[in-house]
Amino acid sequence: MNIELIVFFIFSSLLVLSSLAVILINNPVKSAIYLVSSFFFSAVLWLLLNAEFLSIILILVYVGAVMVLFLFVVMMLDINTTEARDGFVKYLPIGILVFISIAGILSFFFYTQFSDINEDITYSINIIGEDNTKNLGYVLYTEYILAFEIAAILLLLGIISAITLTQQKSISNKYQNPSEQVNIKKSERLKIMKDKEEKL
Repeated sequence: MNIELIVFFIFSSLLVLSSLAVILINNPVKSAIYLVSSFFFSAVLWLLLNAEFLSIILILVYVGAVMVLFLFVVMMLDINTTEARDGFVKYLPIGILVFISIAGILSFFFYTQFSDINEDITYSINIIGEDNTKNLGYVLYTEYILAFEIAAILLLLGIISAITLTQQKSISNKYQNPSEQVNIKKSERLKIMKDKEEKL
């Protein structure tokens, strides 16, 4: 057996296990750590496909930057794990239905798009050089420019949603408002009470 095939089976199995751990573990911080592991195992698989640029970008951008932001957002959010655990059983049938639907759509897509396994996909792409980074940039900004812009809009919406979630304040906690504390007047802060003289 080829050494590349052994490495593929090892890291693909680890990728499947870490991906399942992301959605099955209740602790959000541990889920984020398993997601980092999934990105790392995916980078190894990209490296086996001779896509060095995508492999390095997956580690530097997603693991080094995006996941750090995810961890900050997860730690700033006030997540009640008890309510999330109770809602898991409640929405389990809907989750199974969505899973079966998405799995069926993906299976149909891969069956129709890759039905001809003898066709080499590299010959159907306009290659402008030997550097895969240059070829990726050319294909991305010419043939797939619309999908690239849609992905950018979705990422922008994700950032706005994360900021909106962090700005929501819990009613049970007490917060200080520095602007109100600075702009308060003396009459509002100090109140002089005069006691009446007690009659003997």
